This record gives sequence, C-alpha cells and structure tokens, in this order.
Amino acid sequence: MMSGLVALELWSPHHGLSVGVVILTAFVLGVVHGVTPDEHTWPITFSYAVGSFSARKGMRSALSFSLSFTVQRALLSELAYVGLVHVADNATYNAVIYVVVGAVMAAAAFYVLRLRCSLHLHLWPPRVGGCHRPSHADTAEWAGRTPTPAMAAVHGFVAGWGLGAFALIMATVLAPAMPSAALGWVPGAAFGLGTTAVLAGAGAVIGMLIRHQRLPRALAQRVAQEGAGWTLLVGGALFVAAGIAGLAAPSIMESGISTGIHVHNLDRLGIGTLLVVLVVVVAVVTIGRTVHEFRRLPPPPGPPSGEPAAGEPTSGPRAPAEPRRRPGPRGGVSAAPGEVSQPVPPPPGGPRRRPAKGSATTGAAGP
Repeated sequence: MMSGLVALELWSPHHGLSVGVVILTAFVLGVVHGVTPDEHTWPITFSYAVGSFSARKGMRSALSFSLSFTVQRALLSELAYVGLVHVADNATYNAVIYVVVGAVMAAAAFYVLRLRCSLHLHLWPPRVGGCHRPSHADTAEWAGRTPTPAMAAVHGFVAGWGLGAFALIMATVLAPAMPSAALGWVPGAAFGLGTTAVLAGAGAVIGMLIRHQRLPRALAQRVAQEGAGWTLLVGGALFVAAGIAGLAAPSIMESGISTGIHVHNLDRLGIGTLLVVLVVVVAVVTIGRTVHEFRRLPPPPGPPSGEPAAGEPTSGPRAPAEPRRRPGPRGGVSAAPGEVSQPVPPPPGGPRRRPAKGSATTGAAGP
C-alpha cells in the first residue's frame, strides 16, 4: 500500500503502472477533479443544488449528476482501451461540448421557469422573439417545479464528454494499463467515483446553506425554483456564448494565465475558470435577490376570526353536534331522543289526491 502511494503521480502518470496503482491513481485524480473548479462539474452541480433547498435533496441531485458522469467516464475508458475513440486535446471539440452543455442547461431552465418563447419581429423598439411566463405561473401549482434528479443525470452524462487534462490522463495512460478489455472501464469508473465522493458532499453543503435562509416552506419552494431556474438559464447562455466564441477562435479555449500551481485545473486561469466564477456569482445574486423580494411581500391573510388556521390543532371543548334525524313514515322527520315529534303540515292547496285509475297523468292531481 505504501509503495502504491509513493508511486502515485497525479500530474503526469507514466506507463507501466500496476493495476492497483492505476485504480488508486484514477480515484485520487477523480477526487482532485471534484475539488478543483472544473467547468464541467462545478457550475452544473451548483445550479441543481440551488434548486434543492435542503441538504438531502442537494446530495440527491449531486449524486444523480455525478453517478451519471461516472457511467460516462467508464464508457469513455472502455472505448479508449479498445481503440474506438481517439482522445486528444481538441479545442474545437470542447467548444462544441460547451454549446451542447449550455443548451441542456437552458432547456432545464425553461422547464423550471415555465418559459415559453416565440419567434416574432418588433420594429420599434427593435426586438426579435421573446420569452414569457404564463399568467398562472405564479400559482401554488406551478411554484414547486424544481430541477429533477433525472435532469441532473442527463446533464452529467452530457458534460462528461468534455475532455480536459484529467480525461486525457485517464484515457491515454490509465485505461490502456488494464490487462484486458473486460477491465478497460475500471479506471474511468474509479475516476468518476472519486468525483462523486466530492460532489455529493458539496451538493449537501450547498442545499444546507440555502436552507438556512429560514423561509417558510411555500417561500422556500419559490426561492428554489427562481434561483435554480435563472442560474441554469444564465449559466446555459454563458456556456453557449463561450462555445460559439471558441468555434470562431479556437485559441480562446486554450489561452489563459499561468498560476504556477502544479495541479490540474489550478495551473491556469482560462475560459473554464471564468465560467465557474460567473455561474456561481449568478447563483448567489439570484438567490439573494429572490429571498429579499419574497421577504418584502405582505404576509398571507389569516383565517377568519374564530376559525383555526389550516393544520392548527383545536383546543377547548367542542360544540355538541346537532342530532341526526331520520325520515318519518310519511315524509316527516322523526324526533331525536328526548324531543316531541311534530306533525308535518300539508302542502299548500290542500291534500294531494291520488290519480284515478286509467288516468293519463302520473304526477300529482290538481286540487
């Protein structure tokens, strides 16, 4: 075990490692990948955890994302082992992944915010198209719509195809070191599980911090919806814009400022780091603004005087229930125990008569 730890080289692992060291290296690289600000994990995990508003739901969203990411990395590792995928640091490819990831984030935001967009042209003021929320989007029925774990899982699988330094090491050094194709997926799975261990805890912490706003449950659901929806929408727009810029000028994807830190994702401040910072800032500002606006709303009207609020336990003696009455033999009402039976007065116009035999009328006869 000690020899394996000594043999770990996280910056640039060499070929010829033993199977145990390969798996351990992949797992530790996954942990570092989860800790460092990676644009394919941090912004997305943060966006989905914001919509949880609890530690348990935040962990569930992060687990859904990272476990799906693990499945994708295991698949990528197997494909790299058998030679079906050539993994290289391709700026154009990563720019395309940015656009796809941003589009998925925007689609999730449209689901959460119930946005509907239409294409039309306004000459003045100049505007093309527009998005709006339906008039009933503010009702309680629509307010609780937040990102689902299934959406996070789809996002994790899509984002996993982004190739950075960690993916290159896993696909070009660690996966080929496995003894057979039956185990080619193991380094990718170990890498994904290392990332999962970090992101699950991060999702729980984010959900717990947001829950500490101590809002009533109804307002908490609204804050979760607004915060997650607008973070996903603005974050998706930022990813798409960065991807389009990278397709137009691929050098943007590779440029950055060196930090001198000998750790991947921290050695350079580039477009990925900028995306992480911007999405986190958008989430914080959105949550803060939404909480402030909802706290300024007037409290909902209470129940009428003398009636308990919904869910409020009643105290004191209860009023006696009115005795139930049974129908009498001739359409009257029989008296309750202890009461005197009252005769039923005849209908207006005198007593009703039975129709004579053979009469065509079946209803009540005239007077």
